[in-house]
Amino acid sequence: MIVASRYSKSLLDLAVEKKQLDKVFSDISVIKTICDTAHDFQIFLKSPIIKTDKKVDVLKEIFNGKLNEITFGFILLLTKKKRENILPEVCSAFIEDYNHYKNITSATITTAVKLDDASRKKALDIVKGVSSGEVVLNEKVNPELIGGFVLRVGDKQLDNSVSRQLQNLKKNFNTKTVSIN
Repeated sequence: MIVASRYSKSLLDLAVEKKQLDKVFSDISVIKTICDTAHDFQIFLKSPIIKTDKKVDVLKEIFNGKLNEITFGFILLLTKKKRENILPEVCSAFIEDYNHYKNITSATITTAVKLDDASRKKALDIVKGVSSGEVVLNEKVNPELIGGFVLRVGDKQLDNSVSRQLQNLKKNFNTKTVSIN
């Protein structure tokens, strides 16, 4: 979303200028988690019935004194401009912009079972081989993969899961015609 990206870039520029980037990043990460996990909070943000001044009062009650001054002021500004409904998208865009600014590569690995330390190190080595800078590895577990892994770095994906191999085998089997003579 273009609007969320613009707000994100403005917040990043302000945080860098005020030398508060890491504190703002920490706050935005917390807010993103709240947006992702608290469905009622998202409904509150998107509700056209709740008036702006009431939303500001509620946000002050929730966040005042708990967030960096820049982050808190930004959320209030977003609300006063009637853009609070895009707060989750702004948070996502800010995290992306922060990672880009700090040269941090974010990768997600999905496995059928929880990774052990040796497997985690191998995955990190793979990502470090295709990127520069720091790497943050997010881990997900999906038993439907049966085995193997799916590694996503940016817009690239390496699917080495057993379920994908079975799908490919089934596809190949269905497209080949077998003649019996």
